[in-house]
Amino acid sequence: MGVRIGLTGGIGSGKSEVARLLESFGAFLIDTDLLAREAVAPNSDGLLQIAHSWPQVVREGVLDRSALAEIVFRDPGALARLNEIVHPHVRRLAAERERFAKPGQPIVHVVPLLFETGYADLVDKSIVVTASQERRVARVVRRDRAGEELIRARIAAQIDPDLARARADYVIENDGDLERLRERTKAVYEAILR
Repeated sequence: MGVRIGLTGGIGSGKSEVARLLESFGAFLIDTDLLAREAVAPNSDGLLQIAHSWPQVVREGVLDRSALAEIVFRDPGALARLNEIVHPHVRRLAAERERFAKPGQPIVHVVPLLFETGYADLVDKSIVVTASQERRVARVVRRDRAGEELIRARIAAQIDPDLARARADYVIENDGDLERLRERTKAVYEAILR
């Protein structure tokens, strides 16, 4: 098994672009956001557990994500309970995905809550992608056509970027164009492989 790398970064930081670059350099990618969706798919154990805790958010065997979000983002206890349900399934699915990597291939786990959930303990090295709050807000407004106030609230709910920087093994500052991001990502990737 190759080195396990945890990749994180707040909304609008450029984490997804760095993930694509790492994959283009030869890493095997595991996106935990996709696995979180799989963990609560129809007929999954995760969905059954959610239905047990909040029956009103499962309609005809399908999770109503908006209804669940309304509950958990207003109640820290409910959010903690949801994380207790989903995260073990995500970790199990991620471990299953690792088997598809080639022998010795670096494996990048893209994890929005890398440090908050203890997932950082499962990887050998961690990378955080950072950008100024103004750049992040502008990117997400463009990408999602969402209101600035909502985006700022989501940023405020995430780990403080300075804390993430302090906990990460590597920091990629995404404050320029795509070519600069590519160069910085390549330098970090090569440093990890050394």
